[in-house]
Amino acid sequence: MSLGGVVLGGSLSYLVQHRTQLSAERAEQQRQQLALSEARRGERLALLERFVEVGAEAERSAFSRPSEWEDTDAWFLTTRDVMNRLWVAERLIRIQFPLPVHDAARAYFLDLNRTVWEGLPDGESVRDYLEDNRLAFLDAARAVMGVAHRRPPETFYGTALSPRKAR
Repeated sequence: MSLGGVVLGGSLSYLVQHRTQLSAERAEQQRQQLALSEARRGERLALLERFVEVGAEAERSAFSRPSEWEDTDAWFLTTRDVMNRLWVAERLIRIQFPLPVHDAARAYFLDLNRTVWEGLPDGESVRDYLEDNRLAFLDAARAVMGVAHRRPPETFYGTALSPRKAR
């Protein structure tokens, strides 16, 4: 009887230790996966920030576009550098994001490229021309990054601007 108890106790001890080890290994794998996921999210956010920042520089170039310029003018040299950086950022968006995000970034880039180098017809606003594709890109990026829209104030707690009821 005592030998059976020793065998049973040893077996149970082994099973508990084995389960504990498997559980610890699973927890470590989940922790590593979460860390990798957060690192990739950080890389994506940095890339979005880069694209938006360089896009804003390119928009400023479009707003300040002279009617004529030479290849040696400061505006041209600065704008060429900005547009090259925007092109690279747009390509990196293709690598890091799903195609709908890249497609939106590409449409915005092409509009911006046209506006910077060719200009717009008289009376057409740079801001208005770029707005739709800029917003489409930002919306696509937000959807992929999982950032939710905030509700407008009029929908808080279900009624128009009502304070939360005390319980």
